[in-house]
Amino acid sequence: MDAFFSLMHGFGVLADPMNIVYMFIGVFLGVLIGVLPGLGGANGVAILLPLTFSMDPTSAIIMLSSIYWGALFGGAITSVLFNIPGEPWSVATTFDGFPLAQKGQAGQALTAAFTSSFIGAFIATVVLTFLAPLIASFALRFGPAEFFSVYLLTFCSFVGMGKEPPFKVLSAMMLGFALACVGMDGVTGELRMTFGTVELLRGFDFLIAVIGLFGVGEILLTMEEGLAFRGKDAKISPTVVWQTWKILPKYWVTSIRGAIVGCWMGITPGGATPASFMSYGLAKRFSKNGDKFGTGELEGVVAPETAAHAAGTSALLPMLTLGIPGSPTAAVLLGGLLIWGLQPGPLLFVEQKDFVWGLIASIYLGNIAGLIVVLTTVPIFASILRIPFSIIAPIILVICAIGAYTVNNALLDISVMMVFGVIGYLFKKCNYPLAPMVLALVLGANAENGFRQAMLVSEGDMSIFFSNWLVGSIVTLALFMLFWPVISSLINNIKGKGGTPGEASA
Repeated sequence: MDAFFSLMHGFGVLADPMNIVYMFIGVFLGVLIGVLPGLGGANGVAILLPLTFSMDPTSAIIMLSSIYWGALFGGAITSVLFNIPGEPWSVATTFDGFPLAQKGQAGQALTAAFTSSFIGAFIATVVLTFLAPLIASFALRFGPAEFFSVYLLTFCSFVGMGKEPPFKVLSAMMLGFALACVGMDGVTGELRMTFGTVELLRGFDFLIAVIGLFGVGEILLTMEEGLAFRGKDAKISPTVVWQTWKILPKYWVTSIRGAIVGCWMGITPGGATPASFMSYGLAKRFSKNGDKFGTGELEGVVAPETAAHAAGTSALLPMLTLGIPGSPTAAVLLGGLLIWGLQPGPLLFVEQKDFVWGLIASIYLGNIAGLIVVLTTVPIFASILRIPFSIIAPIILVICAIGAYTVNNALLDISVMMVFGVIGYLFKKCNYPLAPMVLALVLGANAENGFRQAMLVSEGDMSIFFSNWLVGSIVTLALFMLFWPVISSLINNIKGKGGTPGEASA
């Protein structure tokens, strides 16, 4: 009840008209950042952070966090319309969002994505509001072994719970792990697989790889198929929005599961990107139409978007209560807090009550503002699809190149993007899944560091991964998911043998 009254106080802080203005400005900028491939919410917040130094800390954090919410919403737009993830966590949305756009149902896909994002954020904000003390103490227990177990759970769920052949999934994942190893060793500081070149010291950036694999790869594939830009008849209207809203309630289990996964990955912290992949994999496994995922299933859009927005929102919880950022954007926001003289931690809720609860209240209103903004501005982006592909393709390539360049301000990254584009084209031609490779590329280095640090702590004793109930339960669940195809096959065989005598006697 105290949290409820504190939240009402936060809404009172937010009642300042200028805070509302800053919120809408942040959402608009965030949607623009989300649409531009490679820029990202973290980069956008970092670029605009200096502009807020002269502002009141409460107003500044409201504006910057609204940029984040807008980026979460905006990343779905190019994912659905162009098969180019505007944000890393929008990769999983392309799997079914873009096929829906090709079928002329882009409006439905976008409405489902935006609404699911809102639902995920709302659930995560409720968690942030009422369960902060409990979850903060829980997150304190995480060490290297626990972090690695979370990553292992993500990888195993893709191998064991997916529909693709395990060999292809493992092959793609191994390539992703190899690419993630390029650069400086995070534990020893030694160089690996740089082949004596200075340019490879920083390794392969995930955003550049994603832009190439999905953006350039899709353009190359479309060019081969006749320069026809698929989905140009996409429309969105109040009728489409209302019809989609009537369909979405039947996916309530998927939404709740995605929100739980998102909150878990945001708090631990795993991040919005693995949360979206994990939620998509679970939905694909347990859905009645799981075999149709990847061909344009609305449920395949609901699952990753709900999880991504829930993770992005819940990542603020450990940042505010413990000073542990749950995402790159939360890390940038943490830097802003320190610059403004605010020390994140339990005392922040006592000493800076207006700031904390004003921020939490802004999350509720900011996501409502974001939903309104994206639903009203999507027609502008949908109209782009009416432009002939021969005109829009070079524009997309230029946007991709700009996005790749802005990551590190290096011309070499544009060449790297093109190489990944060819890889993406070859993967699609050979029917190899891109998602496992992307997942391994983004999480490979963190998983390796977590594993090696755990081994250093335990002096090489593997039992550290079963040293307590928390890490043991996560690893056990991961192994169960990994071997689920074998387990389910054995269960089916036992059932089959058990049914034979009864069938014979009948």
